[in-house]
Amino acid sequence: MDDVTQVSDFDGFDLDERLVRGVHALEFKEATPIQSRAIPPLLAGSDIIGRARTGSGKTAAFGLPLLQRMLDVDPGVRALVLAPTRELAMQVSAALSSYSRFARIKLVTVYGGAGYGPQLKGLREGASIVVGTPGRLLDHLDRGNLDLSGVEMVVLDEADEMLRMGFIDDVERLLSQTPKGRQLALFSATMPREIRGIADRHLTNPILIEVESRALTVDHITHKGISVPDRFKFEALVRVLRAGMRGGTLVFARTRATCASVAEGLMTRGFSADAFHGDMAQPAREKVLSRLRSGQLDVLVATDVAARGLDVDNLTHVINLDLPGDTETYVHRVGRVGRAGRAGTAISFVTRSEGRRVGFMEKKLNVRLEKIEVPSDAEIAERQKMVLSQELTDAMADGESRDASEIIAHLVGEGATLEIVASAAIQLLAKGRAMKLDSDRNEQPPTWARPPARRERPDRPTGPRETNEVELFIPVGKNRQIRPSDIVGALANEVGISGSDIGRVTIHDRTCFVGMPADVAKQVVAKTAKLRLRGMDVAVMLARPRPSTPPGSSAPPSSEKRRFRPGSKKTSGPLRKDRQPGGKKGR
Repeated sequence: MDDVTQVSDFDGFDLDERLVRGVHALEFKEATPIQSRAIPPLLAGSDIIGRARTGSGKTAAFGLPLLQRMLDVDPGVRALVLAPTRELAMQVSAALSSYSRFARIKLVTVYGGAGYGPQLKGLREGASIVVGTPGRLLDHLDRGNLDLSGVEMVVLDEADEMLRMGFIDDVERLLSQTPKGRQLALFSATMPREIRGIADRHLTNPILIEVESRALTVDHITHKGISVPDRFKFEALVRVLRAGMRGGTLVFARTRATCASVAEGLMTRGFSADAFHGDMAQPAREKVLSRLRSGQLDVLVATDVAARGLDVDNLTHVINLDLPGDTETYVHRVGRVGRAGRAGTAISFVTRSEGRRVGFMEKKLNVRLEKIEVPSDAEIAERQKMVLSQELTDAMADGESRDASEIIAHLVGEGATLEIVASAAIQLLAKGRAMKLDSDRNEQPPTWARPPARRERPDRPTGPRETNEVELFIPVGKNRQIRPSDIVGALANEVGISGSDIGRVTIHDRTCFVGMPADVAKQVVAKTAKLRLRGMDVAVMLARPRPSTPPGSSAPPSSEKRRFRPGSKKTSGPLRKDRQPGGKKGR
C-alpha cells in the first residue's frame, strides 16, 4: 500500500474556504479514515483505488476534491460520477450540493425512470458535474445531449455493484469517451477480476487506499438472529417492532409481492410503514424516502433495490425478514445503519433449514449472530412502558408539558388530584398506541416461537398422548389467498386472543385449521361466529378431533381429505365401478 499523508481535521486539507464552510455547516468533526487518506492524493491530481465499506464516508472523500477542481470553471461537463443505482446517484448529488452550498457549482443528476426534461435542462444550462447511472448516461450520449470531451475527473462509485448489475460494458464505453489524462477515482468494496481489469486499463499509477483489513467488514454493527418458522415471520416482525424500537427501521423482504403485503399488514396493525421496491415509479419512491428522512415513517419495507444508495440518518435497525442470497448483499443491507461511525443493529429471521447458511456467513464475516427470542407479551408490555416513560421524561425536560398547565389546573379545580390526572393522561396515551398497561401478561414466547419438544424415547409408553390443544376450523384457504398472518391478526385484533395462545396454522386449498388450548378455542367460538378475513366474513367453529391411532398401528397420512371436518361424510368401501379412475359410467 502506498504511503499517504493522513489528515484528521478538515481545516488541514487545504480546501477552498467555501467548501470548508459547507463542511462545518454539516457539523463534520473529524475526517473518517477513508477521507483522511483519499482527499490529499485526489487534491494532488493522482488516480486512486479506494477500498472501503459502505457508510465509511467515501462520498466526501471523492466529493470534496472533485468540487475543489470544479470551482470557477467554464460552463460544460468537467466531472463525471458513475453510480450503480438511481438511489445512490441521488444520494451523491445531494451530498455534493450540501458540501458546496457556499459555492456556485452547477450539477445535474441523470438516471432512468425519470423524465428527460429536467435532465436535458441541466445539461444545456452548462452543468459542470454530471452524476448518473450508466444506462441513462449512455442514452444521453447517444442522443447527443452529453459531451464528455472536456471531462477532467471521473469517479466510479461502488464499481463492484456495477459489475454485479451488468453495467461493466457500459462503464467501459463511457470511460472510452473521456479524454486521456483525466483523473480517475475508483471505489469498490471488493476487487473482482473484472474491476482489476478496468483499473489496469484506465488508471495511471493509481494509489491503493485500504482503510480496513477486510473488504467486507460489519464489526461496527450489532448482529442478532431469531429462529422463526417461515409462516410466522410477519407475526414475529410485529412483535419485534412492538418491543420498543426507537428510530427508523428498514425491513428487507425477498420479493416485491412480500414487500408490499408486509407493508400493508404493518399499516393495518397501526405502524407508520410503507413499501419501497422496483415496481414503484420514481416520484413515488422519492416521496417515500422523503417521509423516511423526515421521521414521518417508522418502518420501510424494501427489496434489495434499497440496499445500495439509501442514506438516512435516523435508521437504527435493519431487519432481514428474508435472508439475502449472498454475504455481500448482507453487508450492504446492514450497512444502511451504523453510517459514519454511528451505532446500528441488524436482526435476521432464520428458519430451521437456514442454519448452515448463517454459519457460513458468520465464518466469512467473522461475526456471531446473538441468538434472541421472539418477545413475549410481558416483554413487549415492559419495553413499551420503558419507552413511554423515557418519552415522558424527555418531554418534561424539554418543557413541553407547560402547554398543558391550563388543562391540569382546570381538572384539579374540578376535584381531581394530580395523580389521577397523570394516570388518566398516560392511560389515554397508551390506548392511542395500542399499549396495555396491565401486568397480567404471558411471560412465555408464542407457542410457534418455542423450541420443538424433545421426541419421546422408544421405551416410553406409546399410547395416545393426552393434550389440551384443539383446532379451530375455518372453511376457506388458499383459494381465497388466506395467509397465516391474516388468521393470527384477526384472532388477535377482533377476538383479543394473545399471539402466544395461537399454535400451528395449517392452510389447505379450501380449509384452515388453527391449533390452540381448548379453553381459548371455546372462548373464540363463544365470542364470535365469524372472522373478518381479507374482506370476507368467514365462519369459525371447533374442528372435530382426528381419530386416535391405536398403539403399534400406522398413522394415517396428514392431508386435508383425511381430517374429520364439520359436515364431512366418511366414505367406506371400494369405489363404484362407474367412479373408478379412468373408468366409464355404467350403461
